[in-house]
Amino acid sequence: MTSNIDTLMKRGADFLGCESAIMCGAMSWVSERNLVSAISNAGGFGVIACGAMTTELLDTEITETKKLTDKPFGVNLITMHPDLFDLIAVCAKHKVSHVVLAGGLPPKGSLEAIKEMGAKVIAFAPALALAKKFIRSGVDALVIEGMEAGGHIGPVSTSVLAQEILPEIADKIPVFVAGGIAKGSAIAAYLEMGAAGVQLGTRFVCAHESIAHPDFKKAFIRGNARDAVASVQIDPRLPVIPVRALKNKGTEEFTAKQREVANLLDEGKVDMNEAQLEIEHFWAGALRKAVIDGDVENGSIMAGQSVGMVKAEESVADIIATLRSETQAAIA
Repeated sequence: MTSNIDTLMKRGADFLGCESAIMCGAMSWVSERNLVSAISNAGGFGVIACGAMTTELLDTEITETKKLTDKPFGVNLITMHPDLFDLIAVCAKHKVSHVVLAGGLPPKGSLEAIKEMGAKVIAFAPALALAKKFIRSGVDALVIEGMEAGGHIGPVSTSVLAQEILPEIADKIPVFVAGGIAKGSAIAAYLEMGAAGVQLGTRFVCAHESIAHPDFKKAFIRGNARDAVASVQIDPRLPVIPVRALKNKGTEEFTAKQREVANLLDEGKVDMNEAQLEIEHFWAGALRKAVIDGDVENGSIMAGQSVGMVKAEESVADIIATLRSETQAAIA
């Protein structure tokens, strides 16, 4: 029998509890109740981006998402959030089925706390050694995300990570591939390499159901792959995770922000942890400026290199249907 999309996606779909093993990347300000519920309702898997939210805000967001969908969805938590354990407790209260941990190694006890509430843990592994470490520590699935992605990125491309990591661990644990994916032909290739599914972010930003400002969406539709550039790190002591966004004035402002924080470090006015949080807050603010207020000149237009393949605003259901038919055609 010829393999089809549902056969190849079965493991990922069963793990997520949805029809298509297509996760939506957690994008701050964008992956909220409207987009998340629309993706889950269309058979994919929506993920709330907790980002810098307080426990109260996350509590509200999960409550409101549940009103819009009865399908499973996940919550993405940033490991360096000062209230990580309280946020896990909010997820437990709502019986969230999947928690995605992003931004470095989870602090001691956090994996156990998530497992204890009965949820599945998904972690990001930007390298094979880290992937193996996560498997030993008991995570249930991994996302391997290449540098083509939007937002915070690692140093290696998706195609290299997939070749390196999938043959080694795809039989042990479901692995979702992310970064630069916008068409079904790429999804088919990764599924055939052993991925359980994929994660896309950029492709969903211009969905009708996304609350991103019309000017933010226009910037995406106008943008091409070359416009989505990674931020430059200017001080080796400030381990700033590079961020990929469309080039604008905000990109320059970030360079200035790094200088300012580096000076504060020099003067002993902040410690390393505070310095990193300061930079995180800058990103959260700059992103809100662009996504919510539509200030695409000074805000941060986080986008992956697949942005050039986003051509129009369309519904989530149409995006997923197109991805599925393209994948099926490529497999056939």
